[in-house]
Amino acid sequence: MNFRLIAAVSLVLGTAACDEGSTPAPTTGQPAVGSATDLSAFEGARAGQAEMGIQNLGYELIRSEGLTSFWFNRDTGACARITTADGRYSDVTMLPAEDC
Repeated sequence: MNFRLIAAVSLVLGTAACDEGSTPAPTTGQPAVGSATDLSAFEGARAGQAEMGIQNLGYELIRSEGLTSFWFNRDTGACARITTADGRYSDVTMLPAEDC
């Protein structure tokens, strides 16, 4: 039997066995938490690090009121009110679109 054929079959079978039951990795640039419709998983996250993740989910900063910011996703109509304390998102609340 051809050595290259054996190596190729081993590689394919070995790779297939590794993929069984595994969770797919997030799309490049997408954070591992949150979604285009719900940012509540960001509660407790460091504000400076999480902001890019929120933007990568399609949200844009609409306005800020002190330590509270309002983020809106135009594609999904999702609105989030995020309060920051001690450099972290202390409260993340999803609101109706009209609140943004």
